[in-house]
Amino acid sequence: MVALLTRGREKSNRQAVMTAIFLLLKRSKATVAAPLQRSALMLLATLSAAGVCYAPRDAAAAERNCGPDALGVSRIIEIDRAKGTAVGLQSYPRTLDLRDHEVVLTFDDGPASPTPQVLDALAKECARVTFFLIGRNAESLPALVKRAAADGHTIAHHSYSHPDKTLRLMSEDAAKADIDKGIAAVNKALGVTAAPFFRFPGFADTPALVADLTARGYTIFGSDLWASDWSHMTPKAELDLVLSRLEKNRKGIVLFHDSQGITAQMLPEFLRELKKRGYSLVHMVPGDAQTPIVAAGPDWTSTTEPIIAKTLGPKARQAPQAHEHEHGAPEAPKSGEP
Repeated sequence: MVALLTRGREKSNRQAVMTAIFLLLKRSKATVAAPLQRSALMLLATLSAAGVCYAPRDAAAAERNCGPDALGVSRIIEIDRAKGTAVGLQSYPRTLDLRDHEVVLTFDDGPASPTPQVLDALAKECARVTFFLIGRNAESLPALVKRAAADGHTIAHHSYSHPDKTLRLMSEDAAKADIDKGIAAVNKALGVTAAPFFRFPGFADTPALVADLTARGYTIFGSDLWASDWSHMTPKAELDLVLSRLEKNRKGIVLFHDSQGITAQMLPEFLRELKKRGYSLVHMVPGDAQTPIVAAGPDWTSTTEPIIAKTLGPKARQAPQAHEHEHGAPEAPKSGEP
């Protein structure tokens, strides 16, 4: 009963906020409508992150003020905040059920010095993404956390310290403490509760940590392809690499790092190329709807596990039950090479 009343109040709050914004836009003169629309969308996105309301489902209509040449957001999908899972074909045998030529863009390890340049590039294209923040970075740069949220992006978690030896090689208690400290730091910097989304540093999870987070309603994100922007290369080389991988996969969750200067330099052209090549951007937000998931095919194998085992040694080997298949969902194609 308490839960029903709470949902009722949330719905009432959402309706009140959206009604107020609609009236504000309706009363505005044409000369100031576009700036007001942008402000309204930022408010809706911020309230969505706080759990007060969700971004509008008709994302294309909401982004019309960006102009026809901007990439924008084609649609918004809700990730169930009550039932956690783990997605991303490079680490898990399931991923988000995206259509052909749909991409979800994610950024790790921020906020950092290149983050403002990343945010500028995204704003120019009216693109919205998900940032998986390191807690201690959020403590140091809270203004960037707030700016990312105000721009309409989803704020998520990536541990407190991003330990070099990874959470997998820490004791379970120490790893949980680092995760929870990171969640608290990001929430404090943001000023509201961030999305219940988590990505393991280096993708090095454990069955116990996955079980703990998903039981608390967190969805764990791997990726379907990455930009390898931790490697030494030019922005042009990164652009060519990620586009070639995307053309092979045709869709998926893409991993970048807003802490990498080459990614910040490459991003404007990448966003233009997405538009030119017919790709559509999907934005993830926490919600009450069931997470749209598609299962991997029977020949699925993890891309990340061999890399983790090689990097961290035999102690880093994952328990078999961590990557068991979920049944009842349609199959996705096998993940491409890293």
